[in-house]
Amino acid sequence: MLFSSLTFLFFFLPITLLLYFVVKEKYKNIVLLIVSLLFYAWGEPKYIILMIFSIIVNYFLARLMGKHKQTNLAKFWLTCSIVINILILGFFKYYNFLIENINNMFDLSVGFTNFALPIGLSFYTFQIMSYIIDVYRGKAKVQKNIITLATYISLFPPLIAGPIIRYNDIEEQLTKRKESIELFASGLRRFIIGLGKKVIIANQMAIIADTIFDANTEVGTAIMWVGAIAYALQIYFDFSGYSDMAIGLGKMFGFRILENFNYPYISKSITDFWRRWHISLSSWFRDYVYIPLGGNRVKKSRWIFNMLIVWSITGLWHGAAWNFIIWGVYFFAILVMEKLWLNKILEKLPYVVKWIYAMIFIIIGWVIFRANSLEDILVILKTMWIFEPANIYEYLLNNYHLLHALPYMIIGIVGMFPLVKNILNNFENGNLWKKCLINLFIISILFICITMLISGTYNPFIYFRF
Repeated sequence: MLFSSLTFLFFFLPITLLLYFVVKEKYKNIVLLIVSLLFYAWGEPKYIILMIFSIIVNYFLARLMGKHKQTNLAKFWLTCSIVINILILGFFKYYNFLIENINNMFDLSVGFTNFALPIGLSFYTFQIMSYIIDVYRGKAKVQKNIITLATYISLFPPLIAGPIIRYNDIEEQLTKRKESIELFASGLRRFIIGLGKKVIIANQMAIIADTIFDANTEVGTAIMWVGAIAYALQIYFDFSGYSDMAIGLGKMFGFRILENFNYPYISKSITDFWRRWHISLSSWFRDYVYIPLGGNRVKKSRWIFNMLIVWSITGLWHGAAWNFIIWGVYFFAILVMEKLWLNKILEKLPYVVKWIYAMIFIIIGWVIFRANSLEDILVILKTMWIFEPANIYEYLLNNYHLLHALPYMIIGIVGMFPLVKNILNNFENGNLWKKCLINLFIISILFICITMLISGTYNPFIYFRF
Protein backbone atom coordinates (compact mmCIF):
# COMPACT_ATOMS: atom_id res chain seq x y z
CA MET A 1 0.00 0.00 0.00
CA LEU A 2 2.97 2.32 0.57
CA PHE A 3 4.02 1.63 -2.99
CA SER A 4 0.51 2.57 -4.09
CA SER A 5 0.72 5.97 -2.36
CA LEU A 6 3.94 6.85 -4.11
CA THR A 7 2.75 5.31 -7.36
CA PHE A 8 -0.29 7.60 -7.28
CA LEU A 9 1.90 10.66 -6.82
CA PHE A 10 4.61 9.83 -9.34
CA PHE A 11 2.89 7.58 -11.86
CA PHE A 12 -0.91 7.58 -11.87
CA LEU A 13 -1.52 11.30 -11.36
CA PRO A 14 1.12 12.64 -13.79
CA ILE A 15 0.01 10.26 -16.56
CA THR A 16 -3.66 11.09 -15.93
CA LEU A 17 -2.96 14.83 -16.13
CA LEU A 18 -0.90 14.38 -19.29
CA LEU A 19 -3.64 12.37 -21.01
CA TYR A 20 -6.34 14.75 -19.84
CA PHE A 21 -4.69 17.89 -21.17
CA VAL A 22 -3.48 16.29 -24.41
CA VAL A 23 -6.84 14.99 -25.65
CA LYS A 24 -9.50 17.16 -27.25
CA GLU A 25 -12.27 18.67 -25.14
CA LYS A 26 -14.88 16.10 -26.21
CA TYR A 27 -12.71 13.21 -24.99
CA LYS A 28 -11.83 14.60 -21.57
CA ASN A 29 -14.74 12.90 -19.77
CA ILE A 30 -13.85 9.59 -21.41
CA VAL A 31 -10.29 9.93 -20.08
CA LEU A 32 -11.59 10.79 -16.61
CA LEU A 33 -14.00 7.86 -16.67
CA ILE A 34 -11.34 5.35 -17.73
CA VAL A 35 -8.75 6.53 -15.20
CA SER A 36 -11.40 6.70 -12.45
CA LEU A 37 -12.43 3.09 -13.08
CA LEU A 38 -8.76 2.07 -13.16
CA PHE A 39 -8.18 3.98 -9.92
CA TYR A 40 -11.04 2.12 -8.24
CA ALA A 41 -9.99 -1.23 -9.69
CA TRP A 42 -6.49 -0.57 -8.34
CA GLY A 43 -7.82 -0.92 -4.80
CA GLU A 44 -10.98 -2.99 -5.40
CA PRO A 45 -10.63 -4.93 -8.69
CA LYS A 46 -13.51 -7.33 -8.04
CA TYR A 47 -15.96 -4.58 -7.07
CA ILE A 48 -15.56 -2.52 -10.22
CA ILE A 49 -18.37 -4.65 -11.69
CA LEU A 50 -20.64 -3.57 -8.82
CA MET A 51 -19.98 0.10 -9.55
CA ILE A 52 -20.58 -0.36 -13.29
CA PHE A 53 -23.81 -2.23 -12.50
CA SER A 54 -25.00 0.63 -10.26
CA ILE A 55 -24.19 3.20 -12.94
CA ILE A 56 -26.03 1.33 -15.70
CA VAL A 57 -29.12 0.48 -13.62
CA ASN A 58 -29.55 4.02 -12.30
CA TYR A 59 -28.88 5.53 -15.72
CA PHE A 60 -31.80 3.65 -17.24
CA LEU A 61 -34.09 4.16 -14.24
CA ALA A 62 -33.50 7.91 -14.45
CA ARG A 63 -34.28 7.81 -18.17
CA LEU A 64 -37.52 6.00 -17.40
CA MET A 65 -38.43 8.59 -14.77
CA GLY A 66 -37.79 11.35 -17.28
CA LYS A 67 -39.99 9.59 -19.79
CA HIS A 68 -42.90 9.30 -17.36
CA LYS A 69 -42.76 12.67 -15.60
CA GLN A 70 -45.55 13.59 -13.18
CA THR A 71 -47.00 10.07 -13.21
CA ASN A 72 -47.16 7.17 -10.79
CA LEU A 73 -44.71 5.36 -13.03
CA ALA A 74 -42.06 7.99 -12.22
CA LYS A 75 -42.57 7.29 -8.52
CA PHE A 76 -42.36 3.56 -9.23
CA TRP A 77 -39.00 3.89 -11.01
CA LEU A 78 -37.75 6.16 -8.22
CA THR A 79 -38.75 3.54 -5.66
CA CYS A 80 -37.01 0.82 -7.68
CA SER A 81 -33.81 2.85 -7.77
CA ILE A 82 -33.83 3.64 -4.05
CA VAL A 83 -34.59 0.02 -3.13
CA ILE A 84 -31.82 -1.33 -5.37
CA ASN A 85 -29.25 1.14 -4.05
CA ILE A 86 -30.18 0.53 -0.41
CA LEU A 87 -30.19 -3.24 -0.91
CA ILE A 88 -26.69 -3.15 -2.41
CA LEU A 89 -25.42 -0.90 0.39
CA GLY A 90 -27.27 -2.92 3.03
CA PHE A 91 -26.02 -6.29 1.86
CA PHE A 92 -22.34 -5.39 1.68
CA LYS A 93 -22.28 -3.11 4.71
CA TYR A 94 -24.88 -4.41 7.16
CA TYR A 95 -25.68 -8.05 6.38
CA ASN A 96 -23.09 -9.55 8.74
CA PHE A 97 -23.98 -7.05 11.47
CA LEU A 98 -27.67 -8.00 11.15
CA ILE A 99 -26.92 -11.74 11.17
CA GLU A 100 -24.61 -11.39 14.17
CA ASN A 101 -27.35 -9.70 16.19
CA ILE A 102 -30.02 -12.18 15.07
CA ASN A 103 -27.73 -15.08 16.05
CA ASN A 104 -27.10 -13.52 19.46
CA MET A 105 -30.78 -12.76 20.09
CA PHE A 106 -32.19 -16.15 19.04
CA ASP A 107 -29.17 -18.37 19.70
CA LEU A 108 -28.86 -19.25 16.03
CA SER A 109 -25.83 -19.96 13.86
CA VAL A 110 -26.73 -18.38 10.52
CA GLY A 111 -23.60 -18.08 8.37
CA PHE A 112 -21.83 -14.83 7.52
CA THR A 113 -20.72 -13.64 4.10
CA ASN A 114 -17.06 -13.38 3.15
CA PHE A 115 -17.55 -10.18 1.15
CA ALA A 116 -15.44 -7.23 2.18
CA LEU A 117 -17.04 -3.78 2.23
CA PRO A 118 -16.36 -2.16 -1.17
CA ILE A 119 -14.28 0.98 -0.70
CA GLY A 120 -16.27 4.18 -1.13
CA LEU A 121 -19.61 2.36 -1.52
CA SER A 122 -21.42 4.65 0.94
CA PHE A 123 -20.16 7.76 -0.83
CA TYR A 124 -20.92 6.90 -4.44
CA THR A 125 -24.27 5.32 -3.49
CA PHE A 126 -25.35 8.59 -1.86
CA GLN A 127 -24.23 10.50 -4.95
CA ILE A 128 -26.31 8.21 -7.16
CA MET A 129 -29.33 8.61 -4.90
CA SER A 130 -29.04 12.41 -4.87
CA TYR A 131 -29.07 12.39 -8.68
CA ILE A 132 -32.06 10.07 -8.90
CA ILE A 133 -34.09 11.95 -6.28
CA ASP A 134 -33.32 15.35 -7.83
CA VAL A 135 -34.38 14.06 -11.25
CA TYR A 136 -37.68 12.90 -9.75
CA ARG A 137 -38.18 16.26 -8.01
CA GLY A 138 -37.44 18.12 -11.23
CA LYS A 139 -34.37 19.79 -9.73
CA ALA A 140 -32.01 18.05 -12.15
CA LYS A 141 -32.27 17.16 -15.81
CA VAL A 142 -32.02 13.55 -16.90
CA GLN A 143 -28.49 12.90 -18.09
CA LYS A 144 -28.86 11.09 -21.42
CA ASN A 145 -25.14 10.63 -21.96
CA ILE A 146 -24.10 7.59 -19.94
CA ILE A 147 -20.41 8.57 -20.17
CA THR A 148 -21.17 11.91 -18.49
CA LEU A 149 -23.22 10.28 -15.74
CA ALA A 150 -20.61 7.58 -15.19
CA THR A 151 -17.92 10.26 -14.95
CA TYR A 152 -19.92 12.03 -12.24
CA ILE A 153 -20.44 8.85 -10.21
CA SER A 154 -16.93 7.43 -10.56
CA LEU A 155 -14.89 10.67 -10.57
CA PHE A 156 -11.75 9.52 -8.76
CA PRO A 157 -10.79 12.54 -6.57
CA PRO A 158 -13.81 12.29 -4.21
CA LEU A 159 -14.62 8.64 -4.98
CA ILE A 160 -13.14 6.95 -1.92
CA ALA A 161 -14.02 9.26 0.96
CA GLY A 162 -15.97 12.23 -0.34
CA PRO A 163 -17.04 14.96 -0.31
CA ILE A 164 -20.45 13.70 -1.42
CA ILE A 165 -21.01 15.73 -4.57
CA ARG A 166 -24.54 16.62 -5.62
CA TYR A 167 -25.20 16.21 -9.33
CA ASN A 168 -26.78 19.68 -9.34
CA ASP A 169 -23.54 21.23 -8.11
CA ILE A 170 -21.41 20.00 -11.00
CA GLU A 171 -24.00 19.30 -13.73
CA GLU A 172 -22.76 22.16 -15.88
CA GLN A 173 -19.11 21.48 -15.06
CA LEU A 174 -19.42 17.94 -16.38
CA THR A 175 -19.78 19.30 -19.92
CA LYS A 176 -18.66 22.96 -19.83
CA ARG A 177 -15.84 23.33 -17.33
CA LYS A 178 -12.93 25.68 -17.92
CA GLU A 179 -9.40 24.75 -16.91
CA SER A 180 -6.78 27.42 -16.28
CA ILE A 181 -3.22 27.72 -15.03
CA GLU A 182 -4.41 29.71 -12.01
CA LEU A 183 -7.04 27.10 -11.10
CA PHE A 184 -4.54 24.28 -11.60
CA ALA A 185 -1.95 25.99 -9.37
CA SER A 186 -4.56 26.64 -6.69
CA GLY A 187 -5.64 23.00 -6.88
CA LEU A 188 -2.07 21.75 -6.63
CA ARG A 189 -1.45 23.83 -3.52
CA ARG A 190 -4.69 22.59 -1.97
CA PHE A 191 -3.79 18.98 -2.78
CA ILE A 192 -0.37 19.30 -1.13
CA ILE A 193 -1.88 20.90 1.99
CA GLY A 194 -4.34 18.00 2.22
CA LEU A 195 -1.51 15.50 1.77
CA GLY A 196 0.38 17.27 4.55
CA LYS A 197 -2.61 17.07 6.87
CA LYS A 198 -2.78 13.33 6.34
CA VAL A 199 0.89 12.34 6.29
CA ILE A 200 2.45 14.85 8.68
CA ILE A 201 -0.30 15.22 11.29
CA ALA A 202 -3.00 12.51 11.05
CA ASN A 203 -0.58 9.59 10.73
CA GLN A 204 1.40 10.78 13.75
CA MET A 205 -1.76 11.24 15.79
CA ALA A 206 -2.73 7.68 14.84
CA ILE A 207 0.42 6.41 16.55
CA ILE A 208 -0.60 8.09 19.81
CA ALA A 209 -4.31 7.19 19.64
CA ASP A 210 -3.74 3.57 18.63
CA THR A 211 -1.09 3.01 21.32
CA ILE A 212 -3.30 4.38 24.09
CA PHE A 213 -6.70 3.07 23.00
CA ASP A 214 -5.46 -0.37 22.03
CA ALA A 215 -3.54 -0.91 25.27
CA ASN A 216 -4.49 -4.13 27.02
CA THR A 217 -4.28 -2.49 30.43
CA GLU A 218 -5.97 0.66 31.68
CA VAL A 219 -3.93 3.85 31.63
CA GLY A 220 -4.25 6.92 33.80
CA THR A 221 -6.68 9.79 33.28
CA ALA A 222 -4.12 12.24 31.85
CA ILE A 223 -2.80 9.70 29.33
CA MET A 224 -6.31 8.70 28.26
CA TRP A 225 -7.17 12.34 27.59
CA VAL A 226 -4.02 12.62 25.47
CA GLY A 227 -5.22 9.61 23.48
CA ALA A 228 -8.72 11.07 23.06
CA ILE A 229 -7.39 14.44 21.91
CA ALA A 230 -4.96 12.68 19.56
CA TYR A 231 -7.81 10.75 17.95
CA ALA A 232 -9.91 13.92 17.60
CA LEU A 233 -6.98 15.50 15.76
CA GLN A 234 -6.34 12.34 13.75
CA ILE A 235 -9.86 12.00 12.39
CA TYR A 236 -10.10 15.72 11.58
CA PHE A 237 -6.80 16.01 9.73
CA ASP A 238 -7.28 12.60 8.12
CA PHE A 239 -10.76 13.32 6.76
CA SER A 240 -10.35 17.03 6.02
CA GLY A 241 -6.99 16.18 4.45
CA TYR A 242 -8.68 13.79 2.03
CA SER A 243 -11.35 16.40 1.27
CA ASP A 244 -8.64 18.99 0.58
CA MET A 245 -6.90 16.55 -1.76
CA ALA A 246 -10.17 15.80 -3.55
CA ILE A 247 -11.02 19.50 -3.90
CA GLY A 248 -7.49 20.26 -5.08
CA LEU A 249 -7.49 17.46 -7.64
CA GLY A 250 -10.91 18.61 -8.82
CA LYS A 251 -9.53 22.11 -9.47
CA MET A 252 -6.64 20.64 -11.45
CA PHE A 253 -9.20 19.07 -13.79
CA GLY A 254 -11.41 22.17 -13.90
CA PHE A 255 -13.99 21.14 -11.28
CA ARG A 256 -15.05 23.35 -8.38
CA ILE A 257 -16.06 21.00 -5.58
CA LEU A 258 -17.82 22.50 -2.57
CA GLU A 259 -16.08 22.69 0.80
CA ASN A 260 -16.59 19.83 3.23
CA PHE A 261 -15.08 21.30 6.41
CA ASN A 262 -15.07 24.76 7.96
CA TYR A 263 -12.82 24.56 11.02
CA PRO A 264 -15.21 22.43 13.12
CA TYR A 265 -13.01 22.59 16.21
CA ILE A 266 -13.69 26.29 16.70
CA SER A 267 -17.41 25.56 17.18
CA LYS A 268 -19.39 27.22 19.98
CA SER A 269 -21.93 24.40 20.23
CA ILE A 270 -22.66 20.95 18.86
CA THR A 271 -25.19 22.52 16.47
CA ASP A 272 -22.40 24.75 15.20
CA PHE A 273 -20.06 21.75 14.95
CA TRP A 274 -22.40 19.89 12.62
CA ARG A 275 -22.65 22.93 10.37
CA ARG A 276 -18.88 22.76 9.99
CA TRP A 277 -18.07 19.02 10.01
CA HIS A 278 -18.59 16.78 6.94
CA ILE A 279 -20.85 19.42 5.43
CA SER A 280 -21.74 17.34 2.38
CA LEU A 281 -23.11 14.48 4.50
CA SER A 282 -25.00 16.76 6.91
CA SER A 283 -26.66 18.61 4.03
CA TRP A 284 -27.44 15.30 2.28
CA PHE A 285 -29.34 13.97 5.30
CA ARG A 286 -31.04 17.35 5.76
CA ASP A 287 -32.34 17.54 2.18
CA TYR A 288 -33.11 13.86 1.49
CA VAL A 289 -34.19 12.53 4.90
CA TYR A 290 -34.87 15.25 7.50
CA ILE A 291 -36.93 17.67 5.38
CA PRO A 292 -38.99 14.91 3.66
CA LEU A 293 -39.87 13.62 7.16
CA GLY A 294 -41.24 17.07 7.97
CA GLY A 295 -38.12 18.70 9.41
CA ASN A 296 -38.95 21.10 12.23
CA ARG A 297 -42.25 22.23 10.70
CA VAL A 298 -44.15 19.72 12.78
CA LYS A 299 -45.17 19.39 16.41
CA LYS A 300 -42.39 18.95 18.93
CA SER A 301 -42.81 15.20 19.48
CA ARG A 302 -42.71 14.56 15.73
CA TRP A 303 -39.64 16.79 15.36
CA ILE A 304 -37.82 14.81 18.06
CA PHE A 305 -38.76 11.59 16.25
CA ASN A 306 -37.45 13.02 12.96
CA MET A 307 -34.17 13.95 14.64
CA LEU A 308 -33.87 10.47 16.14
CA ILE A 309 -34.37 8.83 12.75
CA VAL A 310 -31.83 11.10 11.03
CA TRP A 311 -29.13 10.70 13.65
CA SER A 312 -29.62 6.97 14.05
CA ILE A 313 -29.17 6.61 10.28
CA THR A 314 -26.20 8.99 10.39
CA GLY A 315 -24.54 6.78 12.98
CA LEU A 316 -25.36 3.61 11.06
CA TRP A 317 -24.03 5.16 7.82
CA HIS A 318 -20.61 5.39 9.43
CA GLY A 319 -20.39 1.70 10.18
CA ALA A 320 -22.14 -1.55 11.00
CA ALA A 321 -21.50 -1.60 14.75
CA TRP A 322 -23.39 -0.56 17.86
CA ASN A 323 -20.86 2.08 18.84
CA PHE A 324 -21.68 4.02 15.64
CA ILE A 325 -25.40 3.87 16.38
CA ILE A 326 -24.75 5.01 19.96
CA TRP A 327 -22.55 7.80 18.55
CA GLY A 328 -25.41 8.99 16.36
CA VAL A 329 -27.98 8.84 19.18
CA TYR A 330 -25.49 10.64 21.46
CA PHE A 331 -25.37 13.62 19.12
CA PHE A 332 -29.14 13.44 18.64
CA ALA A 333 -29.63 13.86 22.39
CA ILE A 334 -27.27 16.85 22.62
CA LEU A 335 -28.72 18.57 19.55
CA VAL A 336 -32.28 18.19 20.89
CA MET A 337 -31.24 19.59 24.28
CA GLU A 338 -29.51 22.52 22.60
CA LYS A 339 -32.56 23.29 20.50
CA LEU A 340 -35.03 23.03 23.38
CA TRP A 341 -33.18 24.96 26.10
CA LEU A 342 -29.38 24.74 26.14
CA ASN A 343 -28.78 27.28 23.35
CA LYS A 344 -30.47 30.00 25.42
CA ILE A 345 -27.91 29.41 28.17
CA LEU A 346 -24.95 29.15 25.76
CA GLU A 347 -25.79 32.48 24.15
CA LYS A 348 -25.08 34.27 27.43
CA LEU A 349 -21.69 32.62 28.01
CA PRO A 350 -18.25 33.85 26.87
CA TYR A 351 -16.86 32.27 23.69
CA VAL A 352 -14.13 30.39 25.57
CA VAL A 353 -16.67 28.67 27.82
CA LYS A 354 -18.85 27.72 24.84
CA TRP A 355 -15.79 26.41 22.98
CA ILE A 356 -14.70 24.25 25.94
CA TYR A 357 -18.25 22.92 26.28
CA ALA A 358 -18.37 21.98 22.59
CA MET A 359 -14.89 20.42 22.54
CA ILE A 360 -15.58 18.24 25.58
CA PHE A 361 -18.71 16.77 24.02
CA ILE A 362 -17.02 16.43 20.62
CA ILE A 363 -14.08 14.53 22.13
CA ILE A 364 -16.43 12.24 24.09
CA GLY A 365 -18.24 11.58 20.80
CA TRP A 366 -14.98 10.57 19.13
CA VAL A 367 -14.24 8.19 22.01
CA ILE A 368 -17.54 6.44 21.32
CA PHE A 369 -16.78 6.48 17.59
CA ARG A 370 -13.26 5.05 18.01
CA ALA A 371 -13.94 2.41 20.68
CA ASN A 372 -13.44 -1.22 19.66
CA SER A 373 -16.39 -2.43 21.75
CA LEU A 374 -19.17 -1.23 24.01
CA GLU A 375 -17.09 -2.32 27.02
CA ASP A 376 -14.22 -0.16 25.80
CA ILE A 377 -16.48 2.90 25.72
CA LEU A 378 -17.28 2.48 29.41
CA VAL A 379 -13.68 1.77 30.39
CA ILE A 380 -12.29 4.74 28.46
CA LEU A 381 -14.92 7.21 29.69
CA LYS A 382 -14.52 5.96 33.26
CA THR A 383 -10.77 6.50 33.04
CA MET A 384 -11.24 9.97 31.57
CA TRP A 385 -13.72 11.20 34.17
CA ILE A 386 -12.88 9.29 37.36
CA PHE A 387 -9.35 10.38 38.14
CA GLU A 388 -6.81 7.61 37.95
CA PRO A 389 -3.19 8.61 38.54
CA ALA A 390 -0.48 7.40 36.18
CA ASN A 391 3.28 7.58 36.01
CA ILE A 392 3.58 9.51 32.75
CA TYR A 393 7.38 9.28 32.74
CA GLU A 394 7.28 5.48 33.08
CA TYR A 395 4.54 5.22 30.43
CA LEU A 396 6.56 7.22 27.90
CA LEU A 397 9.64 5.18 28.77
CA ASN A 398 7.74 1.99 27.94
CA ASN A 399 6.26 3.58 24.82
CA TYR A 400 9.18 5.71 23.70
CA HIS A 401 7.87 5.86 20.10
CA LEU A 402 5.24 8.31 21.37
CA LEU A 403 7.95 10.88 22.07
CA HIS A 404 8.46 11.25 18.33
CA ALA A 405 4.74 11.74 17.66
CA LEU A 406 3.83 14.09 20.54
CA PRO A 407 5.37 17.27 19.01
CA TYR A 408 3.05 16.83 16.01
CA MET A 409 0.12 17.19 18.41
CA ILE A 410 1.12 20.81 18.94
CA ILE A 411 1.14 21.33 15.17
CA GLY A 412 -2.31 19.74 14.99
CA ILE A 413 -3.73 21.91 17.76
CA VAL A 414 -2.44 25.05 16.03
CA GLY A 415 -3.70 23.79 12.67
CA MET A 416 -7.24 23.24 13.86
CA PHE A 417 -7.65 27.02 14.12
CA PRO A 418 -7.83 29.29 11.02
CA LEU A 419 -4.62 31.12 12.01
CA VAL A 420 -2.42 29.35 9.45
CA LYS A 421 -5.02 29.81 6.70
CA ASN A 422 -5.24 33.53 7.44
CA ILE A 423 -1.46 33.89 7.26
CA LEU A 424 -1.34 31.97 3.97
CA ASN A 425 -4.11 34.12 2.50
CA ASN A 426 -2.27 37.25 3.58
CA PHE A 427 0.91 36.07 1.90
CA GLU A 428 -0.92 34.99 -1.28
CA ASN A 429 -2.37 38.48 -1.63
CA GLY A 430 0.97 40.12 -0.83
CA ASN A 431 3.99 41.08 -2.90
CA LEU A 432 6.19 38.78 -4.98
CA TRP A 433 8.42 37.85 -2.05
CA LYS A 434 5.47 36.75 0.05
CA LYS A 435 4.14 34.65 -2.82
CA CYS A 436 7.55 33.03 -3.24
CA LEU A 437 7.62 32.19 0.47
CA ILE A 438 4.20 30.55 0.17
CA ASN A 439 5.35 28.40 -2.73
CA LEU A 440 8.51 27.46 -0.81
CA PHE A 441 6.34 26.49 2.17
CA ILE A 442 4.10 24.31 -0.03
CA ILE A 443 7.11 22.64 -1.68
CA SER A 444 8.56 21.95 1.77
CA ILE A 445 5.33 20.22 2.82
CA LEU A 446 5.46 18.04 -0.29
CA PHE A 447 9.11 17.14 0.36
CA ILE A 448 8.39 16.23 3.99
CA CYS A 449 5.38 14.11 2.94
CA ILE A 450 7.40 12.17 0.38
CA THR A 451 10.17 11.59 2.92
CA MET A 452 7.69 10.35 5.54
CA LEU A 453 5.91 8.12 3.03
CA ILE A 454 9.17 6.50 2.01
CA SER A 455 10.48 6.00 5.53
CA GLY A 456 7.19 5.29 7.32
CA THR A 457 4.41 2.74 7.20
CA TYR A 458 1.20 3.12 5.22
CA ASN A 459 -1.80 4.34 7.21
CA PRO A 460 -5.07 4.30 5.21
CA PHE A 461 -7.68 7.07 5.43
CA ILE A 462 -10.13 6.44 8.26
CA TYR A 463 -13.19 7.01 6.05
CA PHE A 464 -12.07 4.39 3.51
CA ARG A 465 -14.09 1.85 5.50
CA PHE A 466 -17.31 3.89 5.51
